[in-house]
Amino acid sequence: MNKNVVDHEMYAAILREELLLAMGCTEPVAVAYAAACARSLLPSGTMPESCVLYVSGNIIKNVKSVVVPNTDGMHGLEAAAAVGIAGGDEKAGLQVIANVTQEKSAAARRLLENCRFTVCPARNDKVFYIEVRLQAGAEETGAVIEDFHTNLTRWERNHTALPLPRNIGAGPETTALTDRSGMTVEGILEFAAHADLDPLRELLERQIACNMAIAEEGLRNPWGAQVGRTLLKTAPDDPYTRAVAAAAAGSDARMSGCELPVAIVSGSGNQGLTASVPVVVYAREKGLPHDTLLRALLVSNLITIHQKTGIGRLSAFCGATSAGVGAACGIAWLDGADYEVIAHIIVNALAILSGMICDGAKASCAAKIATAINNGLLGYRLYRDGLQFYGGDGIVTKGVENTIANVGRLAREGMRSTDYEILDIMVGS
Repeated sequence: MNKNVVDHEMYAAILREELLLAMGCTEPVAVAYAAACARSLLPSGTMPESCVLYVSGNIIKNVKSVVVPNTDGMHGLEAAAAVGIAGGDEKAGLQVIANVTQEKSAAARRLLENCRFTVCPARNDKVFYIEVRLQAGAEETGAVIEDFHTNLTRWERNHTALPLPRNIGAGPETTALTDRSGMTVEGILEFAAHADLDPLRELLERQIACNMAIAEEGLRNPWGAQVGRTLLKTAPDDPYTRAVAAAAAGSDARMSGCELPVAIVSGSGNQGLTASVPVVVYAREKGLPHDTLLRALLVSNLITIHQKTGIGRLSAFCGATSAGVGAACGIAWLDGADYEVIAHIIVNALAILSGMICDGAKASCAAKIATAINNGLLGYRLYRDGLQFYGGDGIVTKGVENTIANVGRLAREGMRSTDYEILDIMVGS
């Protein structure tokens, strides 16, 4: 492919939008962010008497079971909103609760006792929707986030919409994500090979530093179900196992409330860990040049994002599947794989594991991450041994872009009713 026909700025812009830092699982953090924004409109020092949360089903699903950082182990929508109200920094985006002190955490617990919290289904059919309404005496404030985690679209006091200041949020006309319809596997590989790394270096270095820090924390200490530590015991000298275990360990820690930030991908910290940590571990195991690692991360991150574009931010389709495929492609790229190999890895892997459900953020996400990466690596091993799946094998069709589109359709349309059933099961349990 002629590199001049590839829109390098599009890919760079997508990476700048996606590789954000978040402390804690991104859905409860988005709830805390909306709550902090609504609280900022109350008189200084005022705490609300009531808090009503209107949220879409996928928000309920992804907040229900995960521990919210800086809350001493609390979880759930009410806890996320309470810590955002009591100690959140509305100017910090997805790091809204990163600097919550013990005093503010205690204030959040008191707020849960003294404030009426009500959770209601969103009054629309949006997949991603969070509305927080606070009442304190005669004052009522509200904030709305929709479509993606930092997209604050409404901010109001006493039912009057207010302009959104730059240091808090921006309206949809200025925060819409870059058009991803021009993304292709071929274009991603050309961009990774020829992009100027300097404008992206800080972003990628931050991803490495933050995601490896929480992965190492998960391997050192007994967080969650200890999936990463358990995997590492099975084959401590195998580079693939070490790569998988490190990513799973990062999720072990993150899902259990570890207070370390993660560089997210496609709005998800677990996907950010899955797409990056195995590639970093593998590159270091092989002693490869650092800039080669950075280019491999361009491959893994962008292939993850490309798959997720047709699926959407939230669905019944486990996003770790897409990120596991992305990680395998990054590892193969480090081994010198070209377009043909990468395309077949994607098709092989999607043929194997395109049905793993998302049933919310929780401890078992670490095991799903391990499964997804191993699945991607199996797709790589198959093609390396001259084996592959062909068009007509299930949802696989001729051409990698067509197969990616099929999976997007499956997740976005076909699994919609699955999402409703998952939520009914979770809420009823």
